[in-house]
Amino acid sequence: MASLAFPRLFLQLLVVISLLHFSSAARRLTGSDETQQPMLFQYHKGPLLTGKISVNLIWYGKFKPSQQAIVSDFITSLSTSTPKMAQPSVAKWWKSTEKYYPLSNSKKNSGLVLSLGTQIVDEKYSLGKSLSNKQIVELASKGGQRNAINVVLTSADVTVEGFCQSKCGTHGSSKGAAINGKSYSFAYIWVGNSETQCPGQCAWPFHQPIYGPQSPPLVAPNNDVGLDGMVINLATLLAGTATNPFGNGYFQGPKEAPLEAASACPGVYGKGAYPGYAGDLLVDPATGASYNANGANGRKYLLPALFDPSTSTCSTLV
Repeated sequence: MASLAFPRLFLQLLVVISLLHFSSAARRLTGSDETQQPMLFQYHKGPLLTGKISVNLIWYGKFKPSQQAIVSDFITSLSTSTPKMAQPSVAKWWKSTEKYYPLSNSKKNSGLVLSLGTQIVDEKYSLGKSLSNKQIVELASKGGQRNAINVVLTSADVTVEGFCQSKCGTHGSSKGAAINGKSYSFAYIWVGNSETQCPGQCAWPFHQPIYGPQSPPLVAPNNDVGLDGMVINLATLLAGTATNPFGNGYFQGPKEAPLEAASACPGVYGKGAYPGYAGDLLVDPATGASYNANGANGRKYLLPALFDPSTSTCSTLV
């Protein structure tokens, strides 16, 4: 299981050298792609997710319909790009993951197409308001288990084992129930709403960081610090799920704490990014919100840079 984490040792190191960003990578970032040091990103010969995959959303706790729309529109945007849609788009960002497929040894080189699947709402907290990792898998199992990624989204009043202490979200895989006598492994993701528990850790750059220089936070593109932060973490974990779904795909470092397609580029959202500075981003003149991707229904999102395996650098939309 891969976590979107922020090691305390890394944070303390950044304070000492006056650089900041909590992330899953203890790596020195530089201001431009041209000066980045190539990373030793490896393919571990395992399968990638391919074909048509449904992204099922399991809403645990209380979410407003407007909050649910932010995430569902993001999922829809991954495969929706029309000539009239403003650029750069969420679909263009996701298309960057296709660079991984020709480099794999898989005979199934068809790439991956994601679509919004079913949505399950559990606003009565069926497992309580304090969840273990085992219970996250239990919730994820409620979604479809074939050709699916099941995403568990926990509300701001739900605590999860390790949340805000060592991680902002996780992805992994689990054996599902037998279908027609055959058992399938399904991929799952969990992301928590950090708005009240740890926004300075898991919703940066839309909130003041808890360590380092206190630069003003950016305005969230959907005017919801918690949900816009969840989208960043969900996007990061989706990229990791596609390219390293079962722990033996593309990653750098130890298997227990891998740096994946997006988590290998911590804190990078636009050109010129460095720890504590998200980069040169687009700004909505009407709201002052910072973003780098346009989505369905006029949505704007801030999405992480993705590691480009062909150049061994972090690639941004803007």
